[in-house]
Amino acid sequence: MVAQINGSVVKAFTILKLFSQERPELTAADVTRETGMNAITAHRFLRTLEHVGALVAVTKGVYRLGYVFADLGDRVLRSDALARLLQPFLNRLTEELQEATMATVFRSDMVTCIARATSRRSLSVDIRVGTQLEAYCTAHGKTWLAHMPDHERERYLQSVERVRFTTNTIIDLEALNAELEKVREQRYAVNDSEREDGIRAVAVPILTRTGRMIAGISAFGPSSRFTESAMRKALDRLRAAAEEVEDSLYGDERSSVGSDVMAR
Repeated sequence: MVAQINGSVVKAFTILKLFSQERPELTAADVTRETGMNAITAHRFLRTLEHVGALVAVTKGVYRLGYVFADLGDRVLRSDALARLLQPFLNRLTEELQEATMATVFRSDMVTCIARATSRRSLSVDIRVGTQLEAYCTAHGKTWLAHMPDHERERYLQSVERVRFTTNTIIDLEALNAELEKVREQRYAVNDSEREDGIRAVAVPILTRTGRMIAGISAFGPSSRFTESAMRKALDRLRAAAEEVEDSLYGDERSSVGSDVMAR
């Protein structure tokens, strides 16, 4: 299998991964120093990446990422592509937990269901694909808000009317911010009858390697059955599934293979 890997492609992506928020620009000298390539090879790769639009020359010999990646990123994050990726994981979770599960994205200040699996048990909760839910009073929504940049979360909290759906709905701004900080630290959120009486949910984020949240997954059910013990079990399963999903986002990428190719 290793013999079938194209070393030039691996080297190209090794260069692209050197870019970061802290370092938006690179030179051939940077590539030579950090990859072990010689100067001629580094320069050739940078010029080739510029030719295909992956890089843009800011000044002579200085490059930044090209906006082709914004277009490609939009394609990757299309809801139908994410839904296809996540559906098998939801099916398996529902089979194991015997409770409904769903996946969401965040659009127009609302949580939107993009995939779901329903339980065969009585008193199951059915959320349909396309259903939109408020963010501040749902497990998914609190997970999304907790992983937003501070300025985006502040804009949301200041612009959205917070309605008290039940006695458990958190509408006080200080209390809600404290809840979101807790969610960010523990990397999961709980909804205990905050939007609808008698319904509990627990949700976890799906994160890229840079920490960007691209989806959320949850399990939920009636409070009479989805007890604290059941929720803890669901949380363990959700976290394991999230790790598997996060690994699958990057395919069969192995650092050892990359290191081997770079050394050639």
